[in-house]
Amino acid sequence: MKAIWKHIFTALLLLVVASAAAVPAYAAPQEDAAPQTEAAEDATSGKAIAAAIVVGLAAAAGAVGMGIAIGKSAEGISRQPEAEGKIRTTLMLGLVFIETVVIYALIVAILVIFVL
Repeated sequence: MKAIWKHIFTALLLLVVASAAAVPAYAAPQEDAAPQTEAAEDATSGKAIAAAIVVGLAAAAGAVGMGIAIGKSAEGISRQPEAEGKIRTTLMLGLVFIETVVIYALIVAILVIFVL
């Protein structure tokens, strides 16, 4: 069951990134050019929506992962109180890695908005 959710999340993330990449890039207005057109506004709003979905999915998945990790570590500590130090150290290291993935998703979202 866990593998199914992993594949669904990966497919959704790829879909969002692909939809953001398909949006035409915003061209900077030139001196004689008219103000920003409706198509450029649509492109900018599409990028913003894609970035929001990417960050939202990553934050939700990170929160679920952190909750599961904390629950399992509390269960492990209650079963073996003498191993509390090792369990807590491993938990903190795992939480740092999960948070790093969420920060990477934020960076990708920022790149989608400003680079693509």
